[in-house]
This record gives sequence, C-alpha cells and structure tokens, in this order.
Amino acid sequence: MDINSPSTMPFAMPHHLSAIVAFILYLSIVMLVGLIAYMATRNLSDYVLGGRRLGGAVAALSAGASDMSSWLLMGLPGAIYVSGLKEVWAVVGLVVGAYCSWKFIAKPLRIYSEVAKDSVTVPAYLDNRFRDDSKKIRMVAALATLIFFTFYIASGLLAGGILLSLTFKLEYSTALWLGAFIIMLYTTIGGFLAVSWTDFFQGTLMLFCLLLAPFFAIQSLGGWDAGIQKLLLVQPNYLEWTKGLTAMKLIGLFSWGLGYLGMPHILVRFMAVKTVKEIPLARTVCMWWMSLSMVGAVLVGMVGAIHFCNCPLDNNETVFMALAEQAFTPWIMGIILAAILSSSMCAVDSQMLAASSAITEDIYRSMFRRKASQRELMWVGRGAVALIAVIAIFIAGKKSHSIMQLIAFAWAGLGATFGASVVFSLFWKRCTRNGVVVGMLLGAATVIVWRFAGFNVWMYELLPGFLASSLGVVIVSLLDRAPTPEIIAEFDQVWELCRSETDISPLPVHSNSVLE
Repeated sequence: MDINSPSTMPFAMPHHLSAIVAFILYLSIVMLVGLIAYMATRNLSDYVLGGRRLGGAVAALSAGASDMSSWLLMGLPGAIYVSGLKEVWAVVGLVVGAYCSWKFIAKPLRIYSEVAKDSVTVPAYLDNRFRDDSKKIRMVAALATLIFFTFYIASGLLAGGILLSLTFKLEYSTALWLGAFIIMLYTTIGGFLAVSWTDFFQGTLMLFCLLLAPFFAIQSLGGWDAGIQKLLLVQPNYLEWTKGLTAMKLIGLFSWGLGYLGMPHILVRFMAVKTVKEIPLARTVCMWWMSLSMVGAVLVGMVGAIHFCNCPLDNNETVFMALAEQAFTPWIMGIILAAILSSSMCAVDSQMLAASSAITEDIYRSMFRRKASQRELMWVGRGAVALIAVIAIFIAGKKSHSIMQLIAFAWAGLGATFGASVVFSLFWKRCTRNGVVVGMLLGAATVIVWRFAGFNVWMYELLPGFLASSLGVVIVSLLDRAPTPEIIAEFDQVWELCRSETDISPLPVHSNSVLE
C-alpha cells in the first residue's frame, strides 16, 4: 500500500471537522499536562523518574499504555484480522509476562534501585548494583537502548503518520513530522511526569474505545452468530487456535511475555512508584486494564474480519480505523481517531524519554560530565529527545516495514538485552558484573543475527535471545570471582526489606523512603 495515497483505502475518512475538533481538544489537554509537569520538574530525577512520586493507579496505566502503544490499536487487531485466533497466543504470553513482572520484579526493583545509590534508570541500577567503575554495563546498555528504542519509536511515528495522513489528507512525510513534533514538545517540556500523567489519560481513552467499537460494529452486522457464520464461509479455519502453527512457532508467540522482564520504559514505572505499598494496587489496575484492552483489540480484529470479509483492506493495520468509520457517528469517530493517536503517543513519549535517559545519565554524565548541573542535564536530555526523534523519523519515512515488524524487533531486542540481567541481578547473589555485560551482549547479538538471518520465520527471536543472555550471565558469573562483601551485604539488605511486612524507618540518605 502507498501511504502517500490515502485514496487507495476502501474508506474515505470523511469526518474532517469532527476529527479536527477532537484532535485539537486532545492536544490542548496534553499540552496543559506538559506545562503543569514542567512546573513540577526541578532536577534530573524529576525529569526521568518523576521524583518517585507516582501513585499506584497512575503507575499502572502509565506502564500499560506505554507498553501497548500502537500495537494495541493497529498491530494486534491487524494480526487478528488477517490470521485469526492463532495470534491470541501472543496475547496470552503478554498477560502472563505482565503479571509476573508486577508480582515478582516490581517490589525488589523498586527497593534495590533506591538502595543502589538512588538509581533513576535501569542501566544506572545495574551499574550501581555491581559497583561497575569500568562503566562497561552503561556502555553496552546505552548502545542497546539507543538501537532498539529507535526502531520502537519509529513504529509509533509510523502509526501516527498513517493516522494523520488519512484523517487530514496530508502527505505522509508532513503527517510524520507533525506527529513527531507534538510528542517531542510535551516530552521535552514535562519529562517523566508529563509522560506518565498523559499516559494515564490516554490509557483510559484507549480502553473506552476498544470496548465500545466492536460492540457497536457487530450490532450493525446482525449480531455475533450471524457474523461468525458469514466469516466462516470465507475463512473456515479463522477460529482455530493452533491451525497452521508448529510447536516452535507456538512457543515463540507465547514467549512475547518474556519481554516484560527487560523493557526499560516499563521497569522505570516500578522504580517510580511512590511506596511499595502502592504496588499491589498498581498490579491489579494494570492487569484489569491490560486484559480488557486486549480482549477489545482481539474483538476489533474479529469484527473487522467479518465486516470486510468480502472487501479486504489494503493495509490490515488500519482495520480499527476502517471499522470505526463504518460503525460510528462523526463525533465518536473523532474520539476514536484521538484514541489511536494516543496509542502511538503513549509509547513514543516513554521510549523517547528512556532513550534520552540513556544518553543523558548513562553516557553524558557518567562518562563526560560527572559534575554537570541538574539544569544542564535536563537540557541535554531535551536535546537528546530531539536527536532520537529525527533518526526515528528517517526510519519511519522509509516505510519498508509494518508497525508489527518494527515493534516485534524492538521488543525482542530490549527483552533479550535486559531481561535476564535484571532478573539475575535481583534474585541471584552470585551474579557478577562481567556476567551481566556478557549476557546483555549475547542477548542483543542473538536477536539481531536471528532476525536478519531469517530464523524468525520458524521462531520469534526473543526466546533464543533471552536464553542466550541467561546462559551468558550464569556461566560467566560462575567463572568470575565472587562479588565483594559490600555487594553481598547490600543484596541481603534489600531482601530483608523485601520480606518485611511492617513499616520501616526511611532508608538512609534518601528523603522519600520506599517503605513510608
């Protein structure tokens, strides 16, 4: 499909006035949030971690919305629309992975990141956890973050460009730059607080639209029974969960959930929760939001397959837009367009901020300007956002990959690079710096080689990348000299705090205790 030619779509997006009004209202709210967050941002910790002041509900929806991104409203419905229910295995894996990350990772990471010199990024946490004076961890982590997040950001900008070009009849390149400018503006102004608060609002809007769209659309088709019968005449195997899947492909789809263990932009939400007491609430809110949203996205794909079974879409990833245009009034359509834009913005803003943090905290301050002022670091971070956005725009402008392909590669790369290292650093006392460095390198390299060698046609690259990283961490750590008594003592302190069920005095040095 030529994205520069919206007329090739089987729907015309005629409701320009409603879309423009909804878009302007939405943009105004986002900018207002950015300004409020700007006034609350005083230092680098505020900018990249919100000063560890997020409540449970905000942290939950922010993590979910930044995680799901355009994949939820465009990638997943498009996959269900084309391939049927066999794609649901990735959804099952993601739900299991998200629950496990909130249940087992959130609390120890929240505590350990503060005990380890109040670390504000995942690479900083790993660096401080292992007392890495060589900065090898930061170098490898920052490089992997920049590579994979750039592709992740490109997928969100691609989704936003498609939406804006179809809605407002713009050239794709113009729409791409417009969407990037909007996201850069409020991310660079407000930082983490702006991103988290807008993600909370956007996550609510996304859920609302995903649940309502298939409900109203199926009514116009005579109900579920009539619709399914119509679909099965065209695609008899559509409802088969395993039809055409090999065991390796099935395992690969389920392994999507491993990505949650290593997503820096999700893990920082755990680190930013106000107190550990907020984590159970956050877990409950996030899992309900995620489960309901994914059910809605699957239903959108199914209803789209029914609605367009006799006139297939040129671009399967626009199925939600096409279905909404058919089913809703102009004003509702305008709200749904804002929701789709929200999904792209939710991910891109968080990913820009995480990549910006890698440049600011893990490269600029760590290696070049240790004594840089907080004001200087904030402006370096804002400049980094702009630089990363330009590179991502270049990738998205090529239009050589689908949204799903870009997200899948980035998700696998980040999950394989950081997942095993974070897990072993939290739960294994014998883990060493060299083990983590080798593990991250092996994870990233395996994903890249697996994808470009074409092995992903029979298994998704995240699982082999995660396994390679895990082996690297374990083998090298066992061959390496044991951690120092200081590192062992800190590990024991963290787990004593994790096991505690009572209030404890604030941790030394920090004014905002994780256990207050």
